[in-house]
Amino acid sequence: MDRPIGSFLLLWPTMWALFLAADGMPDLKVLVVFIFGVVMMRAAGCVINDLADRNLDGHVKRTKTRPLPSGLITPKEALALFIFLVLGAFILVLTLDALTIQLSVVALLLASVYPFMKRFTHMPQLVLGMSFGWAIPMGFAAQAGELPPVAWMLFLANVLWTLTYDTLYAMVDRDDDIKIGIKSSAILFGKYDKVAIGVLQLLTVLVLVFIGHLMQLSTLYYSFLLATSVLFVYQQWLARDRDRDACLKAFLNNNYVGILVFTGIVVGVLIK
Repeated sequence: MDRPIGSFLLLWPTMWALFLAADGMPDLKVLVVFIFGVVMMRAAGCVINDLADRNLDGHVKRTKTRPLPSGLITPKEALALFIFLVLGAFILVLTLDALTIQLSVVALLLASVYPFMKRFTHMPQLVLGMSFGWAIPMGFAAQAGELPPVAWMLFLANVLWTLTYDTLYAMVDRDDDIKIGIKSSAILFGKYDKVAIGVLQLLTVLVLVFIGHLMQLSTLYYSFLLATSVLFVYQQWLARDRDRDACLKAFLNNNYVGILVFTGIVVGVLIK
């Protein structure tokens, strides 16, 4: 809760799914379960990520003061906390339908393997996008009892969006990551990083436009997508010199992207 941006970036796509699946206001019980589940699973993801990187974080300027590399806690204590958080989230899911429970197993698998992907692929951001986006099919299952095509379109939009903001985030640590041998999309894209981010941002908006057409959302929805596009341009401007602090600011700005898309979906559904 000290740095809630990760929870917000996981929460907004979850809200997109729930409100779109409900065609308005989702069931209160489902909404509460998913909000608490988001907080617990984001926390669990942080713990398993820090466990996986405990011997690497000490060499990175931004992460060397984290609890494990700084010696504030032990790996056993961290593992115990991870188990506690995952069990808590699973107990919440058990209050929902069978399909959502089955999908939650995939969510746990994705959250568990993501921290190790940076050792094997330059696209760990893709796995993060799948991990963060898996709440979308779970949301549709819990609220609508099915997984329609729009659920997977929304999942795709979130994966593309996650690739954009997490590449900006990876640009912050790129120099340190190269030194210690960690892979990332920022390293893969190299001098074409901003171009790649721009293409991903454009694709994100286009998929969201298609979703609006598919669901026959009101024209007001598209005005929020236009505002989202303005934020994407602003992020490009922030990262123009690839300055660490500016790239981090551009990454954090994506919280407002999530808010705008969520508001657009709510307005688009209620006024259509």
